[in-house]
Amino acid sequence: MEYYLLLKLLHILAAVVVTGTGGGIAFFMFMANRSNNPQVIYITAKHVILADWIFTTPAVIIQIVTGIMLMGKLGYSFSAPWFYWVVGLFTFIGVCWLPVLRIQYKLRELAKLSVELNQVTAEFKSLMKTWTLLGIPAFAAILGIFWLMVFKPFSLV
Repeated sequence: MEYYLLLKLLHILAAVVVTGTGGGIAFFMFMANRSNNPQVIYITAKHVILADWIFTTPAVIIQIVTGIMLMGKLGYSFSAPWFYWVVGLFTFIGVCWLPVLRIQYKLRELAKLSVELNQVTAEFKSLMKTWTLLGIPAFAAILGIFWLMVFKPFSLV
């Protein structure tokens, strides 16, 4: 297989994993939260953290590496408006995602406490809202990057 096509395949697969895992994590965490079942919430919170480490983190790293390699292979400029938009959205996602990662650990601990109390704590519910409010714009920015990848509406050189 040609080197370019392999890079492109890895880049696309990583983008799909980031998007799919992000959407899946959000859905399952949202549904667990709505159940108000402390045990379900705790187990889901544990699996959300695990999924981020197994799927999301490696996929983000692959996205960065293959994206830079593809730009070099295709001769795209690192000072082009298109690249600035991609980097800006990627940075925005990171600014949202890094606090979400910290929050997930706190949510897991609060969910464990909720199991012990047999009732979901108000602090968990409040922090879950913050988690959601950070996730929505980050996910929208991921979709924006997909749009930029496909349509390339700005200059690449």
